[in-house]
Amino acid sequence: MTATFEATLPRLAPVAAPPARLALKADAPSHGLLDGAWWPRSRDLLRELPALTDVLDPLWGRITHIAVNPEHWPVIPRKVPVNGHVVTVGWFTPEIDPHKLLLLSYGTGRWDLLVIPPETGPEAAGRLIAAASEYGGPPLTASALITADRALYDVSVPNQVRNAETAWESEGGASQITTAVPRQASRLIIGM
Repeated sequence: MTATFEATLPRLAPVAAPPARLALKADAPSHGLLDGAWWPRSRDLLRELPALTDVLDPLWGRITHIAVNPEHWPVIPRKVPVNGHVVTVGWFTPEIDPHKLLLLSYGTGRWDLLVIPPETGPEAAGRLIAAASEYGGPPLTASALITADRALYDVSVPNQVRNAETAWESEGGASQITTAVPRQASRLIIGM
């Protein structure tokens, strides 16, 4: 007697990673120290970087190198396989802000993204994404932006002014008027 075995389980397609949560400044000369913001779902670069580069490669050209500060990343792989190529990952402690990701595209350019910590709540992440991807600014480093947001919105700090406009008004200032740059679509939001 001969027995033939066939696979009874269906072949499952690989599960696609969720899209990167990302906001970028519009394609225009911009001001500020950041080109946008990225809110990863974990601190696992091997898992998070492919989704990020899948979005950025068509927009900015093939991302070839990424640099991070190791303060918030427990493991930094030297190379990360992404869709169709490999990205080299490096780390620099004093040169790169702990809350920033530096991306390089061969022959195209360099971009700096605010890295919002994965454990950040949606409300705070939304504020940080808006600030980092706004056309006109911010003129702050990544860590300074996160520190400023925590100082303004941290409920554990008593007697604190809740937002910059309230602080400005309470000190006798007037509302901000922007006339130098016409308003335009300031950001591209992906995966939110």
